Amino acid sequence: MEKSGRVVAVTGGGSGLGRAICEHLSQHHSFIGVLDRDRAAAEEVAGELRATGTKAVAFEVDVADKAAVDSAFGTLRSELGPVDILVTSAGISGFTSFEKITLEEWNRYLAINLTGTFLCMQAALPDMAARNWGRIVTISSAAGQVGALRQGHYSASKGGVIAMTKTVALEYAARGITVNTLPPFTADTPMLRAAQEARQVPGAQTMARIIPAGRVGTADELAAVCTFLCSDAASYITGQAIGVNGGAVV
Repeated sequence: MEKSGRVVAVTGGGSGLGRAICEHLSQHHSFIGVLDRDRAAAEEVAGELRATGTKAVAFEVDVADKAAVDSAFGTLRSELGPVDILVTSAGISGFTSFEKITLEEWNRYLAINLTGTFLCMQAALPDMAARNWGRIVTISSAAGQVGALRQGHYSASKGGVIAMTKTVALEYAARGITVNTLPPFTADTPMLRAAQEARQVPGAQTMARIIPAGRVGTADELAAVCTFLCSDAASYITGQAIGVNGGAVV
């Protein structure tokens, strides 16, 4: 398959869903920026992508830090070129009863999940607007659509991502830029497994019973839809929350 010369930036690309998205997008695009707060993880993914013929560069960045985001995107431009495609997968999750959420914890979730998405979108959009073409896919959550027990901070941050995605889609639709969000219900990732081991969420068999499809989804299934949304074929899809959730949220 001939790859495009488009430049892709994926935040949270060092593990889990972000890693799967990097792998899928590298099959179609020649230049991938892997952004993650874990430098070693980002370097590992970038190295694997380079082994397949993709020019990939790793960046250590805290998406909640505007100066760090601006610096990372500036370096990405100098090494790979202006950003054509952005996927914002960086995020944190956790469980705290609503009355026990501290202001510090609340602010941390909003800073990473919502403000981090905002800062990365602002950093990439000028490149896309200059060429009247761009693709942005944010990773939100079904928790932002329907809520989730003991996740008031997480649900609020992801609900904000969904609303912001729709707003940016409206503002940039006439400029050839699509902006969509994927709100997973659950997917088999290291983050989910860690929560299961800590008994914060049910095991895979219990979860499967509440999902109409009868199983937990995979990171590859989400990454495949993300890859389509980043393609030319998806040019008429914008402002949408695309549920890849086995029918768990309809």
